[in-house]
Amino acid sequence: MMDNLAQVLVLLAVAITVVVFFHRLYIPTSLGYLLVGLILGPHTLGPTVSIPGFDSFAEFGVVFLLFTIGLNFSLPQLRALRHQVFGLGTGQVVFTTLFVGVAAWLVGLPAAAAFVLGAVFAQSSTTIIASILGERGEENTQHGRLGLAMSVFQDVTAVPFLVIIPVLGTAVAVDVLAGALGWSLAKALLAFALVFIVGRWLFRPLFQLVSGRRSLEMFTLAVLLVALLAAWATSSLGLSLAFGGFLAGMMLGETEFRHQVESSVRPFRDVLLGLFFIGIGMRFDPSVIPDIWIWTILGASFILISKVLIVAAMVRKSGVDAQVSWRTGLLLSVGGEFGLALVAIALDSNVIDMRLGQIAITSVLLSMIVGAVLIRFNAAIASWLAPVPRIAIPSQPTLSETTEQQVVIAGYGRVGHTIAVLLDSSGVPFVVFETDPKQVAKGRQDGYPVYFGDISDPELLSAIHVERASLVIITADGATVALRALSYLQRHCPQVPVVARARDLATSAQLLQAGAVHAYPETIEASLRLGAASLQILQVPTDDIDQMLQGVRDRGYTPVLGADAGKKV
Repeated sequence: MMDNLAQVLVLLAVAITVVVFFHRLYIPTSLGYLLVGLILGPHTLGPTVSIPGFDSFAEFGVVFLLFTIGLNFSLPQLRALRHQVFGLGTGQVVFTTLFVGVAAWLVGLPAAAAFVLGAVFAQSSTTIIASILGERGEENTQHGRLGLAMSVFQDVTAVPFLVIIPVLGTAVAVDVLAGALGWSLAKALLAFALVFIVGRWLFRPLFQLVSGRRSLEMFTLAVLLVALLAAWATSSLGLSLAFGGFLAGMMLGETEFRHQVESSVRPFRDVLLGLFFIGIGMRFDPSVIPDIWIWTILGASFILISKVLIVAAMVRKSGVDAQVSWRTGLLLSVGGEFGLALVAIALDSNVIDMRLGQIAITSVLLSMIVGAVLIRFNAAIASWLAPVPRIAIPSQPTLSETTEQQVVIAGYGRVGHTIAVLLDSSGVPFVVFETDPKQVAKGRQDGYPVYFGDISDPELLSAIHVERASLVIITADGATVALRALSYLQRHCPQVPVVARARDLATSAQLLQAGAVHAYPETIEASLRLGAASLQILQVPTDDIDQMLQGVRDRGYTPVLGADAGKKV
C-alpha cells in the first residue's frame, strides 16, 4: 500500500513540475503530460511508476473528453453546421484518411493498420491551434474561425473510429470484417437510440430535480453518474466507453444545464486526460528511435504536407481566397492529441503492433512541434505560397464575427428579466445564467437564452469564454456572488466591463472597489426615479432633471443622504 502511495506522490510531483514549466513556456500541457509519462515509464532511466489499474483509470480521461465535445455538438448545433464546416470538416478527415491509408497500404502495411494510420494522421490539435491563435490575436480572423471550427469538428468525425478500430483487431476475412463492422454500426445506432430516448425523457427532469437542491456537490455527482452510465451502456454493447460519453454529452448539450455541466466535469476531464497522456508517454521507447527515425520523419511529413494541401484545396474550392485557404491549411497541419488516443485504442485492440505504434506516436509528436511553428508563422508562409495582396482584416471583430455571447447576464429575477427584454428589443445578443431552475424554465418559456449556472463559479466563466463578452451584467441578489465573479474577471479578463446590481450604498461601494464600472444602489435609485417623475409632472425640463440626477450620483449620493451618507440604506 505504501509502495503505491509513494508512486502516486512521485507521479504528482513530476507532473506538477513539468506542467508548470510548460505553462511558463506557453507549451500545450498535453505535451507536458507525455513527457511525464516518458520520464516515469519503463524505457528511461530514473523512477518507474507502475500503479495497478492505472491504464483503466486513465481511460476515463477520453470518456470525459468526448463527453465535453458532445456538449458542444448537440443535434441542433450539428444541424446548424451542416453546410460549410460540416462538409469541410468531414471531407478533410475522409480525404486525409484515404490518402495516408492508401499510401501506407502501398508500402506494405496491412489494410487495417493502414486505415488506423490514416485516421491517426487526420487529427489536429485544437489545443495547440487555439492557444497559438489566442496568443497572436488571430482567433477572430476568417482563417482562425474556420480552422478552429474544422479542428473541433474533427473530434466529432473521429467518433466513428471509436466504433470501427476495435473491430479491426478481431476480424480477419473480408466477409467477417464487413459483418463485424455492420454489427458494430448497428449496435452504435442502438446505443444512440437508447441514449437519445433516455436523454429526452430523463436527463432534463433529473437535472431540474438536482439543481433545485442548490448543491454543487450533488450536481457534479449527477453529471458523473450520467456520463459513466452512458459509457457503461455502450461498453456493454461491445462499443467503446468514450462513445457513450459522447452520446451523453450530445443529449445534455440540448438542455439549459449545458454550461454548468461542462464546468462541473472539466476538473475531472483535465486530470484524467492528463493521466491518459501520461500513460501514452509510458508506452514510448526512445531506444527504438535509431531504428525508426526515417519512418518517423516520413510520417510527420505526411501529416503536415497532406493536411496542408488537402485543407487548402478544399477551402479554396468552397470559394475562399487563396491566402485564407493556405492559412487554414497551415493551422490544421499539426498532429492531434486525439490521434494519440486512437493509437492507444489500436494498440489495445491489437490492430497495430508496438513498432508501428511507436512510429505513429513519434510522428504525431514531431508534427505537433513542427506544426506549432507553421501555425505561428502562417501569415508569412501563406504570403510566400500565394503572393497576392491580402484583404485587410480589422483588428477588432464586428458583432457578427464574434461569438453570440456578447452580453452575459447573471440572474434572471426581476432586474435580469427587465435587462433581457431591453437587450432583446435592441437586437443585442446575450446569454443569461441563473441558479434557480424555476427561473431558468421561466426564461426559456419567455424565449430567451437562459441557462442553469453559477456566475461566481470560475470553471463556468472559463467554459463560456467570458473574456469574449462585451459586457457582464450582474443582477443576482446578494453581494457575495457578485464579488466572487468580479474577483475572477479582474484577474483573468479585466478588459471586460462589469455592471452590477447593488441594494444599498455600502454594497455599491464594495462592488465599485472590486472592479465594477457601475453599481448603482437600487433603493436610492428608485427614490431618484420617483423624484424625477415628480419633476417631469411639474414640467421641469428633462435635460435639467438628467443633469441633476447625474450630479447626485457623481457626488456619491450625499445630497440625498445627508448625515446618513455611507450608512446602509
